Amino acid sequence: QVQLVESGGGMVQPGGSLRLSCAASGSIGSLNAMAWYRQAPGKQREFVASITEGGRVGYADSVKGRFTISRDNAKNTVYLQMNSLKLEDTAVYYCNAGTYYSSSYYPSTRHWGQGTQVTVSS
Repeated sequence: QVQLVESGGGMVQPGGSLRLSCAASGSIGSLNAMAWYRQAPGKQREFVASITEGGRVGYADSVKGRFTISRDNAKNTVYLQMNSLKLEDTAVYYCNAGTYYSSSYYPSTRHWGQGTQVTVSS
């Protein structure tokens, strides 16, 4: 069982930046990738970005060019650098451990963090 703990959320003005962290502990077994998702009030949870063990990354169109996902394998930590934040980026951001194959990320239904709130407000 893997445990995921997110941190780094907060409140920021439009155009600002935040960096989220997701620390993983425990065995991830055959899972070979991690990702960030977000859920805004009244909306479904949506994919934000993913990264494989080898560093292959993928992004939702809405965050391309503004967000950067990275990982430190020695620390078992995945990061999400968020720049040029917009009002519509406001959401609870969740970390997930999953599987990447055939050019797609497949989230594990079991391995979610507790979420961290990001609020973009003027």
